[in-house]
Amino acid sequence: MAERYRVRLDKEYHVFCAGHFITFGGDICERLHGHNYRVQVEIDGPLDDNHYVVDFIALRDALKAITDELDHRMMLPTEHRAIRVQADEAEVTVTFEDRRWVFPRCDCVLLPMPNTTAELLARYIGGKLLDSLEATMGVRPQRLQTAVDEDNGQWGIWEWTE
Repeated sequence: MAERYRVRLDKEYHVFCAGHFITFGGDICERLHGHNYRVQVEIDGPLDDNHYVVDFIALRDALKAITDELDHRMMLPTEHRAIRVQADEAEVTVTFEDRRWVFPRCDCVLLPMPNTTAELLARYIGGKLLDSLEATMGVRPQRLQTAVDEDNGQWGIWEWTE
């Protein structure tokens, strides 16, 4: 019989409030709006010398640092085929067809993704978390799942396995 170990982190303070808009249906761009997002993480792996999959405190702090970077920001996709994002030190100008928005640079986070959907936000957060755990703790889990709830029960989920 094989054993598996998993930890789950689902804390009320792994939340962020952010603005965004997405495109769908090919050429429809929704109105600017925001969500109170919540993030949950699961990690599978072997037990270490302390009998942990990963130290909960280190995991908690790493995830909090990532959600803090997104909190109270306008999330903008930099890899969208039709949304153009141009930034300088002072402001960010965003265009989609005949629409145009200008935001203070300090209020924006430019994300390397084609659309700011919950699924792609889960992938972004999970990737940053993997990098953070490896850099700070030398831990590379066997499996990591990141889930982003954008509206009380509407989850986008990303899973990475080695």
